Amino acid sequence: MAAANTSSATSAGSQPPSAERGPEGLPAAAASPATAGASEESATTKVQKRYEALAAVRSRAIKGKGAWYWAYLEPMLLPDPATGLPSAVKLRCSLCRAAFSASNPSRTASEHLKRGTCPRFSNPRSSAAAGPGGDRAPVLIVPVSDQPSSPQHRHYQPQSSHRSRKRGLASSPPSPPPSHQISPLAVADPCRFSSPTATDEVPSSSSTPPPPPQLHGHLSHLVTSGGKEDLGALAMLEDSVKRLKNPKAPASPALSKTQVESAVALLSDWVHESCGAVSFSAVEHPKFRAFLHHVGLPSVSRRELAGARLDARYEEARLESEARIRDAPFFQMASDGWKPNGYPVVTEQGLVKLAVNLPDGSTVFRKAVFTNGKVPPKYAEEILRDTITSICGSGAVQRCAGIVADGFKATALRNLENQHNWMVNLPCQLRGLHGLVKDFAHDLPLFRAVAADCSKLTHFFNTNSNARSVFHKYQLQEHAHASLLRVAPSPSPPRSKFAPVLAMMEDVVGSGRALKMSVLDESYRAVLADDPVAREVGKMVLAEAFWNNLGAALALVKVIRTMAHDMETERPLVGQCLPMWEELRAKVKEWCTRFDVDPGPVESVLDRRFNKNYRPAWSAAFVLDPLYLTRDASGKYVPPFGRLTPEQEKDVDRVITRLLPRPEDARVALMELMKWRAEGLEPLYAQAVQVKQRDPATGKMRVANPASRRLVWETCLSDLRSLSKVAVRLIFLHATARGFRCNMSLLRWVHTHGRSRAAMDRAQKLVFVAAHARLERRDLSSEEEQDAALFADEKDDVLDEDTPELAMQESSVFYPWPWILLRAMVADLKLWGRFHARSWAERASTESKREKGRELSPVRTDAYKT
Repeated sequence: MAAANTSSATSAGSQPPSAERGPEGLPAAAASPATAGASEESATTKVQKRYEALAAVRSRAIKGKGAWYWAYLEPMLLPDPATGLPSAVKLRCSLCRAAFSASNPSRTASEHLKRGTCPRFSNPRSSAAAGPGGDRAPVLIVPVSDQPSSPQHRHYQPQSSHRSRKRGLASSPPSPPPSHQISPLAVADPCRFSSPTATDEVPSSSSTPPPPPQLHGHLSHLVTSGGKEDLGALAMLEDSVKRLKNPKAPASPALSKTQVESAVALLSDWVHESCGAVSFSAVEHPKFRAFLHHVGLPSVSRRELAGARLDARYEEARLESEARIRDAPFFQMASDGWKPNGYPVVTEQGLVKLAVNLPDGSTVFRKAVFTNGKVPPKYAEEILRDTITSICGSGAVQRCAGIVADGFKATALRNLENQHNWMVNLPCQLRGLHGLVKDFAHDLPLFRAVAADCSKLTHFFNTNSNARSVFHKYQLQEHAHASLLRVAPSPSPPRSKFAPVLAMMEDVVGSGRALKMSVLDESYRAVLADDPVAREVGKMVLAEAFWNNLGAALALVKVIRTMAHDMETERPLVGQCLPMWEELRAKVKEWCTRFDVDPGPVESVLDRRFNKNYRPAWSAAFVLDPLYLTRDASGKYVPPFGRLTPEQEKDVDRVITRLLPRPEDARVALMELMKWRAEGLEPLYAQAVQVKQRDPATGKMRVANPASRRLVWETCLSDLRSLSKVAVRLIFLHATARGFRCNMSLLRWVHTHGRSRAAMDRAQKLVFVAAHARLERRDLSSEEEQDAALFADEKDDVLDEDTPELAMQESSVFYPWPWILLRAMVADLKLWGRFHARSWAERASTESKREKGRELSPVRTDAYKT
């Protein structure tokens, strides 16, 4: 072992700085003796003072007047092998005898001790038991008198004062206080330390006493064939020797058997509930196994996680979900994933999720169906029917109050509703809003014109090399990166291909400033001379109308996106559909007024989409839901029949008579409906149902007790027997089918290994366990979405209102540079005056004037912030 250590020291070591260069960059042999001696004496004095200061700090710390880590770190001196004088100070760990730089003891303690790098820090008694004379000795001690002098260099011989200091360092260590054990001055071979950084550890050769000094002088010149690369292998070899001499491994944190089992169960639940975001193979990663060892846990096998533990967790979740469904008197089936979303991106294609909505507002996962490609309506109808039958049995299908799905509203859902008159099958409203965006993009002239202009602009800047180079220059200035603009396949795509058009429009808005500065650049004028398309694109970029129309289109998309996001978060019930569409109409009218758009075509598109999505159950649930009772002149809280059209009032009667279990109860139910319309609900109970409180997560006002809407029909309104039976089965129905989000990594794995029966069985169980856990804690987002939100930029790249614009007036002539700079200076002065020269009162008084003259402003940038 001594030979191995010495050879590694020789290969890893290098000549100290004091032995390599003298003053003025000359070799030490060429430097003058007086200058070399003065520099060596100064360096030695500094090293000695540093050591004495660290020793004094450690002495005080051991007495209880300093940092905790000095009980484990000891200072020591390293001699220069050529001169024998102290050349460096190191810190040695008293537990594992590793050495570190003494520049930052606090950081060394944090990295070596606190972070678990030291293998004996958790049990320091094992290293302290050897006593001060045995295992506590530092790394290889070499007396100064036995250090060999190198024949390759002629060094200046130190004076008598230096020799006396050298003898004192080697033989007279500073005397420690009698009541505390402080290590003596340790002079170690510097070749044993490959790097002076604080994080590099150099393990000792063995736990035996060091070899005789005369042997070290011979072995220090051995070089291994691997050079410095052998240091890691030598450290592993020394560690193996230590383990063979002392088979007992360092004790890890002691945990009871119950604690270990609980921790491993939590670990397996985390892997299962991640649903593919965490790979099963990750638990066998060396770093993860080292982490488990440090915290005192056993290693976990991926086969165990994907086998017995997954089976047990699946069985537990399945029994719990079946018990909850069995206890419910009725339920609603929710089906999501029949068609790819396509807005804003295609996700979860090929995974259909079937869940059960219970009357108490909770949702229980039922099963997942993996599909390949487009699913025919008949196949979807069979899956829905078989799922309902497996839950209720063949004789109690009446427990299913209805189905909400994101597809097949005109085929499978309608057929099932016609076959079972007690069902209310609804299309998912999220799908309806996404379809509304496609309708606007396809039918509104504004969208078509903007899409064509953006397509022409992006194609030109992507294909013209001169224009692209100018654009990339300003892209780097504005966004610190340069890239091509996304281009839609066609400026007028079909309804199902709107996502690429929307992405192209967002790219143009995000690069708006770079585009404007590009067409004003001097280099762009060379492109104009020979290319008519360049002149057309330049006029378009500088045109006010183009940016106004683009901002208006994206503002409308943002309105619908925001409503869809709120709907996905709140998961509205069927009674909220009519108020939601009324709110959407109001926002669209406000958009038309804001951007001076003709409301006729917009309302026509909106009405057409509303009629496609409308179901008679919307009107019936709206008037039966106590949440929407309104107070009349007499103080009564009555249902809002006045907000329905005559045709919608007829829909209420038809829905109620169809949902009754016996046809002979229809007349009684209609009479109870008339009573409900005239008398409504007792004011105190109506107010209690409509109490709202602020949601701490979103900051919005929400109903404090959603279940009270159903409970009043079962308690306070129990005298309306026939009507209450219909109401409780109707008002709890959900209007959206969106379930939990599955990670794309699992879907890719399923599409790759989908032909294996065992693999599909594991995937089914994994999805079930993950969905069951997420629905329990009402967390429907996936890890990939959360990561995307984490890394998303908080600030948009779109133009800001407070940013001065450069030459935004429409013109076919390019201004010379002095005029452009003058316009920029004027814009900057306007910006400065808007914030500093104008008082708040003046700004408030001119707000109305600004609204009237908004069409004269350079850019409508407030609409871009999507």
